[in-house]
Amino acid sequence: MSTSSIALKHVNYLWDEAKAATLTPAEQLIYRSNLLGADQRITNTGGGNTSAKLMETDPLTDGEVEVLWVKGSGGDLRTSKLANFASLYQEKLVALQGIYGKMTPRGAKTEAEDAMVGYYPHCTFNLNPRASSIDTPLHSFIPAKHVDHMHPNSVIAVAAARRSKELTREIFGEEMGWTPWLRPGFELGLELQKMCRENPKLTGIVMGQHGLINWAEGNKECYELTLGIIEKAAAYIEARDKGALTFGGQKYGTLAEGQRDDILFEVLPWLRGQVSQQKRFIGTVQTDETILRFVNSKDAARLAELGTSCPDHFLRTKIKPLYVDWNPQTGTVAELKEKLAEGLEEYRKDYAAYYERCKHANSPAMRDPNPTVILIPGIGMIAWGKDKSESRVTAEFYNCAVEVMRGAEAMDEYIALPQQEAFDIEYWLLEEAKLKRMPAEKELQRNVVIVIGAGNGIGKAVAHRVAKEGAHVVCADLSLEAAQSTADELTKIYGVGIGVAGSGISGCGPAIGLSVNITDRASVHAMLRQAVVAYGGVDNIIVTAGVYIAPDREGHLTDAQWALTFDVNVKGSYLVADEAQEVWLKQGLRGSLVLTTSVNAVVSKRGSLAYDASKAAANHLVRGMAVELSPLVRVNGLAPATVVAGSTMFPRDRVVVSLLKYGIDFEESESTEALRDKLANFYAQRTLTKTAITPEDQAEAAYYLISERSAKTTGQVFSVDGGLPESFLR
Repeated sequence: MSTSSIALKHVNYLWDEAKAATLTPAEQLIYRSNLLGADQRITNTGGGNTSAKLMETDPLTDGEVEVLWVKGSGGDLRTSKLANFASLYQEKLVALQGIYGKMTPRGAKTEAEDAMVGYYPHCTFNLNPRASSIDTPLHSFIPAKHVDHMHPNSVIAVAAARRSKELTREIFGEEMGWTPWLRPGFELGLELQKMCRENPKLTGIVMGQHGLINWAEGNKECYELTLGIIEKAAAYIEARDKGALTFGGQKYGTLAEGQRDDILFEVLPWLRGQVSQQKRFIGTVQTDETILRFVNSKDAARLAELGTSCPDHFLRTKIKPLYVDWNPQTGTVAELKEKLAEGLEEYRKDYAAYYERCKHANSPAMRDPNPTVILIPGIGMIAWGKDKSESRVTAEFYNCAVEVMRGAEAMDEYIALPQQEAFDIEYWLLEEAKLKRMPAEKELQRNVVIVIGAGNGIGKAVAHRVAKEGAHVVCADLSLEAAQSTADELTKIYGVGIGVAGSGISGCGPAIGLSVNITDRASVHAMLRQAVVAYGGVDNIIVTAGVYIAPDREGHLTDAQWALTFDVNVKGSYLVADEAQEVWLKQGLRGSLVLTTSVNAVVSKRGSLAYDASKAAANHLVRGMAVELSPLVRVNGLAPATVVAGSTMFPRDRVVVSLLKYGIDFEESESTEALRDKLANFYAQRTLTKTAITPEDQAEAAYYLISERSAKTTGQVFSVDGGLPESFLR
């Protein structure tokens, strides 16, 4: 089934022979794996695995030994490096069959089968710390040198069709075998080994309700074989595609983008609050034509209720999604929320019944019964996860599930994995152990934090500080370029995450950059709307934006400058709080707001009357908003003093005026940073701690004020000034 005889239309041929020739055998395996993982039609993010049996020098004997290199547990083919692959003595892996053969009782889903996973570390080659996956026997027991196990939509469609066995023969002929569903593990490895021995001509097997596994003696040959099999299945499906009658034809129409986003802004925060009853979720919205064709279709309700098929899918998407039969052409937002509320209640009951019906004596406790995928006609799909990366993967997996259903229904009839089998994967003790081994969640991993003023100075430092704790950061600033620059910095540090789903701004990573003018209510509203569509809601807002306008030589400001000072420093914070209150109330989740004021609010001095008065008003705004937004939202103030380094409030002109004011010697030829250092050191000597105040000092306080460590604190203003006696509370 070489690609040389098949014109590829449904997958991309990416092999570069010149590049491959420069690589070692192990590097060639990684090359093949990355190419396969790069095409979502071949395998989903984190799904599938590849292997190669290579001759290596044994560090114990200095002799040649056969080693199985196989993608390790939790890896992703698209991004994998050699460090993501486990290496095991092939001879020792095969010898495990003797140990297993002496166990009683043994068989699929027995304690004996699960116990074999504990033997894999004993087969480790060269102290490789990468944990082996449960699919290791599949690769070891197939005799070929190179093995690919993929989750392509087209082949899973064959695997999930009622006539799966017959379709496998019709599409692939004698070269491909078929086996009914068997949970991944030792028994499945033995079954594949038996099939290979009984029919040496086989080059691959369709695993019912699961996916594809195929093999070859050469690395490139295995890659081409994988593509050829997937292409054949996809072409067979395309020839039978039902066109306008796909999924029974369209029942509803898609809403215009503006109308859809209006509804999302109304519904998403409320919906996030509903599904976050146990732990907060981050959302991803999918509104592309493929998902809309499904949610708008006549068959959507029937197929959604059946659930997904491939085990990789429902580990993220749960046993099934929540489909809401709402008419986008005639229904109101109130009716949609009512249907969602009813659907969520019923879904939780169904999930609890599924758990009770399928659980075993040693099953882990029931997990969160809320859906992770919600389907709404006219709008699309909303997926939820513990962070943005996971919610994008969840959305991606259900995208795959939709394509599997389309293919199966085009050829035959889609059937889902039996619920007991699904449960035994979802609540598998080995999966539970893997979950418990995962690193602890970061404190703000499930939070969305808006930082206003994130383009520079304190705001940028705050954005970096909360991102370090796992927050999803909306970097907002009057300058879109500055906001995006900070967001790009964060994305470069923490990565965009895995998963390739999400439409428009909702396809983002851990940070986005948005423009906002906090003196304009419409601008604030638009910023919040984008943040909600991106992540599903908002938890914390930190306002660091402010303005200081230097007076003229006589110490005066114009009326317009006075008004601008109050507009930015007082009215702006109020507008942010007032607009965000709507989001917080819809969510019903506790949140926090931090407003940046100044120690100038309580220190009277010459030359900054408008600024000082505005900050005094901001202090009282903190107290007033704490009352207004209680009990749901905590409001506190952060009062910096003399933060010179990195601050946009200290341009060169202001620094020079201050140096002259305090009689500090300087030369006009000195750089701005040198002048700032002189002023910062002067200010530091006026404090009790004799230390300069930095943006990072303010960021640490801002992080504390949104953290659980300050959960019982609201209506307070915290000075971070190094200790200025004249600004002590009074």
